[in-house]
Amino acid sequence: MNTFTTHSARRSRRLRAGAFLLAAAALGWTAAAFADDHTEAKVVVSIDPASLDRAPGRSMPVSFSDVVKAVGPAVVQVNVTAESEGISEADLPPFLQDPRWRRFFGIPDNMEEQRRPPQQGTGSGVIVSSDGYILTNNHVVQNAAEIQVTLSDRREVSAEIVGTDPDSDLAVIKIDLEDLPAVVFADSDTVEVGDVVLAVGNPFGLGQTVTSGIVSALGRATMGLGYEDFIQTDAAINPGNSGGALVDAEGRLVGINTAILSRSGGFMGIGFAIPSNLARNIMQQLAAHGEVVRGFLGFYGEDLSRELAPSFDLDEDHRGVLVNQVTEDTPAHDAGLQAGDIITHIDGREMKTFRELRFAIADKRPGTDITLTIIRDGDEDEIEATVGSREDIDGSGGVGGGDDGLLNGVSVGDVDRESRRQYGIPSRIQGALVTAVEPDSAAAEVGLRQGDVILEINRQRVRNAEDAIELTEESTPSMRTLLRIYNNRIGFRYVIIDESDR
Repeated sequence: MNTFTTHSARRSRRLRAGAFLLAAAALGWTAAAFADDHTEAKVVVSIDPASLDRAPGRSMPVSFSDVVKAVGPAVVQVNVTAESEGISEADLPPFLQDPRWRRFFGIPDNMEEQRRPPQQGTGSGVIVSSDGYILTNNHVVQNAAEIQVTLSDRREVSAEIVGTDPDSDLAVIKIDLEDLPAVVFADSDTVEVGDVVLAVGNPFGLGQTVTSGIVSALGRATMGLGYEDFIQTDAAINPGNSGGALVDAEGRLVGINTAILSRSGGFMGIGFAIPSNLARNIMQQLAAHGEVVRGFLGFYGEDLSRELAPSFDLDEDHRGVLVNQVTEDTPAHDAGLQAGDIITHIDGREMKTFRELRFAIADKRPGTDITLTIIRDGDEDEIEATVGSREDIDGSGGVGGGDDGLLNGVSVGDVDRESRRQYGIPSRIQGALVTAVEPDSAAAEVGLRQGDVILEINRQRVRNAEDAIELTEESTPSMRTLLRIYNNRIGFRYVIIDESDR
């Protein structure tokens, strides 16, 4: 008997054993495709693109004091005050609607004039230009009514928000001063695991603090932002460090400190910084327009895994991006991209992962013509597409169960009106609804769930439960079966079922 196996369920959960992510920002309160500079740069910054000298014979410096003296004046403390809305009876929990309970807890009967006190927070920022532009995190300044920046020489000055980008958790603010010390940007694409880095910021509002460590990993995606490609470091990052500088051994900016992974709320050796190349390009767009414009094609995809590749007549080691679904009336649809296509290159640049491809598309100016190299039905081809502007895609709708039929430990049924309402599957989705999964089945082990909709089996369209049963009956225990599935939380994906070892 074949078993439905959900490839996506093999991915590790983002948080384990009670660990949680903290934006490394505020003392007292806290709250990413890659965007390039689509216009002429408004902020004049200093860039040193040279790689670090990693010659084997080079000795480790005894002190980084010269680096700190050069970088420290460009790192500031950002103090934010957020005005709070008034409290009304509607904000109280139900039991406090009773005046007797309000009196017991000392809450006045008349709530009309009650207001929450202003909230205060502290983060960090990095001066990136001599005329007062400062790069920090979006979560440091969001909802700010007032921003005060404290410079390294203890001067305090008001700042204005130039622009924010929640998708990358970056923001640009500006102070009205000239001849300020500014950081030098490194080319973060040259950073390597093992490089020495220093974190400079203002943890807990103590004042400027420097910690050291190494680059622990690259390309981390941990916070659920739209676009993220974090540098992981073990340099200590604590609340108040958000927006601060992560610099290399030569004092060049390689990242903007943003978050930590922690079970306790304090630093546990895992911190994350936004790469300086990403931060710089986002900054230029925010400075020029106050917002970030990202390229958009309009399809869902995933990494081509070793398990999926043979189903498309490719070697297990073949890299690329598998297209799961193309949204109608989008640039991808207009270009002729299809579900099941494998994208290997954009404008001749190899694409090994979906995240890499997503960043590359977002890096393009809307209206730009690009060439996608794809593999379709085993043949390589090229298609031309015109990048559009990113937009929201409606994924609402519903699914439900009908007549059951045993399918590899999975019961399926037809999709009807009630099931669509129950499971939230759009009316355009047609297929076989998964109505139950046996707990000890391979399908359950890898995450197939009630409410999933099977759209294709071995590249053959599934219109209803009967189609699914007929197509799976054609499989044998030695066969690998390819499924295309829809779930209203995850979207479209391909999965492999392999019953050969059962």
